Amino acid sequence: MTKVKKEKGAADGEEAAGGTEKSYQELIAHLNPISQPLASRKLSKKLYKCVKKAAKVKNIRRGVKEVQKFINKGEKGIVVLAGDTLPIDVYCHLPIMCEDRNLPYAYVPSKVDLGSSAGSKRPTCVILIKPHEEYQDAYQECVDEVSSLPKPL
Repeated sequence: MTKVKKEKGAADGEEAAGGTEKSYQELIAHLNPISQPLASRKLSKKLYKCVKKAAKVKNIRRGVKEVQKFINKGEKGIVVLAGDTLPIDVYCHLPIMCEDRNLPYAYVPSKVDLGSSAGSKRPTCVILIKPHEEYQDAYQECVDEVSSLPKPL
């Protein structure tokens, strides 16, 4: 009986490792109409790595409520939003807040990937990456690229 369960678990593990990974093009197909400026595949990977480094030193703000609170308090950093969040009313006010306070922001295609890069099992629709000297090079590179993205009208 236990041998059957192990075989079944091994088959599920293989599917979870290889079958759930979606390509960038598949993720772009499920974006919101407001997800502009969208980070390219290369910039998305850089942002995920920067989020991972920031989460390691506990230097991120995760979730709409927390990010909104600290933007209002005047905290600086890069705001990374997930482009596949529904309903869009949940976080559609955050880009306007970022533009008012001159914070760089960008959309990445997947909230699942954003949450997992932050070290969470739950999907996350918005993250604020705060600057820190431990990952300053990666952070500055992300700031430069995100700031150069064209803003929506």
